[in-house]
Amino acid sequence: MDRENLPGIPFSEDTAKVLADEIRSRIQGEVRFDVGSRALYATDASNYRQVPIGVVIPRSKEDVVETIAACKKHGAPVLSRGGGTSLAGQCCNVAVVMDMSKYLNRIIDIDPVAKTARVEPGVVLDHLRDAAERFHLTFAPDPATHTHNTLGGMIGNNSCGPHSVMAGRTSDNIVELEIVTYDGVRMRVGATDNGQFTRIIAEGGPRAAVYARLKALRDEYADEIRRRFPRIPRRVSGYNLDDLLPENGFHVARALVGSEGTCVTVLEATVRLVDSPPVRSLLVLGYPDICIAADHAAELVEWGPIALEGMDEGLVNDMTISGIHPDDAKLLPNGKGWLILEFGGQTRQEADDKARKLMVFLRTQDAPPSMKLFDNEEEEKKIWGVRESSLGATAHVPHKRLTWEGWEDSAVPPEKLGDYLRAFLALLKKYHYRGDVYGHFGQGCLHVRIDYDLRTAEGIRHFHDFVSEAAETVVEFGGSLSGEHGDGQSRAEFLPKMFGPDLVHAFQLFKGIWDPTWKMNPGKVVHPYRQTENLRLGTDYNPPQVVTFFKYLDDDGDFGRTSLRCVGVGECRRSSKGTMCPSYRATGEEMHSTRGRARLLFEMLHGDVIKGGWRDEAVAEALHLCLSCKGCKGDCPVSVDMATYKAEFHAHYYQGRLRPRSAYAFGLIDRWARLASHMPGMVNFLTQTPGFSHLAKAVAGVAPQRRIPEFAATTFKQWFARRPLCNTGSPQVMLWPDTFNNHFHPQVAQAAVTVLEAAGYQVMVPTQPLCCGRPLYDSGMLNLAQRRLRQILDTLRPQIRQGMPVIGLEPACTAVFRDELVNLFPYDQDARRLQQQTWLLSEFLERKASHFVLPPLHEKAIVHGHCHHKAVMKMNDEEAVLKRLALDYRLLDAGCCGMAGGFGFEKDKYAISIQIGEQNLLPAVRQAARQTLIVANGYSCREQIAQTTDRRALHLAEVIELALRRRKTSGGSAARQRSVAS
Repeated sequence: MDRENLPGIPFSEDTAKVLADEIRSRIQGEVRFDVGSRALYATDASNYRQVPIGVVIPRSKEDVVETIAACKKHGAPVLSRGGGTSLAGQCCNVAVVMDMSKYLNRIIDIDPVAKTARVEPGVVLDHLRDAAERFHLTFAPDPATHTHNTLGGMIGNNSCGPHSVMAGRTSDNIVELEIVTYDGVRMRVGATDNGQFTRIIAEGGPRAAVYARLKALRDEYADEIRRRFPRIPRRVSGYNLDDLLPENGFHVARALVGSEGTCVTVLEATVRLVDSPPVRSLLVLGYPDICIAADHAAELVEWGPIALEGMDEGLVNDMTISGIHPDDAKLLPNGKGWLILEFGGQTRQEADDKARKLMVFLRTQDAPPSMKLFDNEEEEKKIWGVRESSLGATAHVPHKRLTWEGWEDSAVPPEKLGDYLRAFLALLKKYHYRGDVYGHFGQGCLHVRIDYDLRTAEGIRHFHDFVSEAAETVVEFGGSLSGEHGDGQSRAEFLPKMFGPDLVHAFQLFKGIWDPTWKMNPGKVVHPYRQTENLRLGTDYNPPQVVTFFKYLDDDGDFGRTSLRCVGVGECRRSSKGTMCPSYRATGEEMHSTRGRARLLFEMLHGDVIKGGWRDEAVAEALHLCLSCKGCKGDCPVSVDMATYKAEFHAHYYQGRLRPRSAYAFGLIDRWARLASHMPGMVNFLTQTPGFSHLAKAVAGVAPQRRIPEFAATTFKQWFARRPLCNTGSPQVMLWPDTFNNHFHPQVAQAAVTVLEAAGYQVMVPTQPLCCGRPLYDSGMLNLAQRRLRQILDTLRPQIRQGMPVIGLEPACTAVFRDELVNLFPYDQDARRLQQQTWLLSEFLERKASHFVLPPLHEKAIVHGHCHHKAVMKMNDEEAVLKRLALDYRLLDAGCCGMAGGFGFEKDKYAISIQIGEQNLLPAVRQAARQTLIVANGYSCREQIAQTTDRRALHLAEVIELALRRRKTSGGSAARQRSVAS
């Protein structure tokens, strides 16, 4: 059957509505055929885009079966999807997309004796690995997306990852699958010996018919399979017909792994677990170039590493330019190409000894590499962080052409990797492309993203010619078009070059056995769309040149390029570690992930599905629960900054419209606070007294469960104006009196004055009523925000130009000067000066006042980092100061506090705010001993803690002031004791 003759997809809007109603009547799950949902699922992490008919979120296996039955009744194609991180286009199609990740994500059972686990297809890999580690077991394949990819997706793509060296591809670790076909046939499949095969055939029915046809197919093509399938560790291209061979146990489950949803839908999987070394050491070897490094990969595998990775200097350089792991990359030994070898052991000494033996051997060789052994867990994580950020780091380098998938995971025999790499680099040069090289060198798999031109007809032809020639090159080396990411649409067109026409025909027959009407993810793997069809960009791509408030210089001032920044790897979908994305962690909704929101902004500019432009309600809905935490800016491998995009969108969305009451209540908080400062007692009476407070909350749109914070009886600036200047003639610093620490927590700013004066500085405070406007960004009041910043630049110009340090206490406000200021005024030199001379207190003490001896406090503490602090300024200096204080502290990996400025106060967001806080931060605070200090610099964080626990958090300034007071007290006591003694 030619693809041109495949059954069409006659789905009008009316037909789709009938289908949606049919599915709703059959299942308990969620059915979404609205334009916003369809736009969300129109692409994966690939170059391709196909708008689905609709989206279904099944709650059970029965929901999956019933959805497929309804689709069969109406002739609709079906596509199963997990984390949606596929790079070859196999996760987008004009079909009914079933997202398994939200509900079908249980670990059903782990059998530590049999070393197996039963899982649903939506279970996240790291959730399985964490559960298995209780028994010192693991699932070996672990792609870089292990924090958020799903087992169903790994089964669909036959995923691998660095630790496939331990136990092979996903297919090598599948014991049994429960599947359902498009015709509704459910069965369990696995290895099949002769006795089992005979019993299956004797039972008759649809299963027997499938097995009989599979055996006939195997028998007809067995010799060709043995001849043409490359015997390499990383052959992922094509269907796994080799697993049907007698010598491989006629393993039907493994034959279906890597079929990319084109044959069956997986309902449940039984997977093999392997022993997990409890201790690991990392050895990094530096070589003169990446090809020489690749030459040595195969021989180094003989030393038994459980992972062997490679990367080149281009990758490290681009990471530095992009600001991704800049300090971590400095840990690498000298070289221009590196191999990363991980060794496992039962003890630290065992793991280290394996690495040291190799180091001793290498030193005896001619031209040995530079070497560095890491046996510190934190440093090991940093090196892995560098390697795992590779895709994002190479996708969106500032002021360079965007890079794309398309030939990003070819594989050859490991012993031929060096020569293949030289030939491949020569091919890149021939086509005038560039791309950074990295990959799973121990298994001969090469990763690279390439700066194709996918917008012009000539560029697209050039792209096609390059991949065609690259396919011929890898076949010459006995390799595979795909060594990890699958064929999908990217490479399927070129499978005849690798397998020949007979085996490609066998692939078609294999699909036909399972899916005779060709409705399972059609146009992928077999009878595929051409590589240049369905491009996300293509010659029709022509986004409007929109006028924006922010200038987006890292994207060449083009919001269209900004909308392409997300590459779809889905780091924002992880459920732990780091900050992003707090709203996704709370809801599990794709539209609440950073990726989902970025997709909708792209679709908004594309304009064929999302047609409302800046006024589109689907985009507004997705952004509604964005906390503007900037966690994505810090955690996303391509620094998607959804807080900024949300502010931009809302500035246009609300133009000429009234905003919600809460936007005026919180966005203009500096105005209300200045008014309240004239009569704080009266205002506090009205906001704190029952009855009046209820009315105040209703007017402001505040959740009734929240307390409106009390205004201070005396503001910090009033207090400061009444005291004499200290340290006159000493170096001057300006302490920024942000609205929150001026009007609500003046004790924080007062403590900061004490600390800075103790360090020998004369503290200055602006006398004018200035505000950075941080709360204005949440509701898109960017015109007003610009005016506030312009007022600051005009008022403080003399101090800015004399280089006076400006010290911020509130991370969110400090981040305005470090981030938004230069995005709004990129060509204003005073703005750039202010950006460069603005410091958080910890940064100033560590970088500019390192002479100041901090007194040891010797207390236990738990520390919560503000999201903007972590994203924009980072926590390194904060931790350095905490160490100088001799605090026995624990920095919580607690994500966002959930308050996020006015977000947690708003009535319709209160429940989400609490849910986010309760994930990590609030339980950690409640569990802390009473004598343990709680440290949080963010006003919002301290307020969330105060309103939901019985603890009060301290700002770093208060902690240092406490240490100074204790030193003064202990010093005075010591002097008195010496006097008495004398």
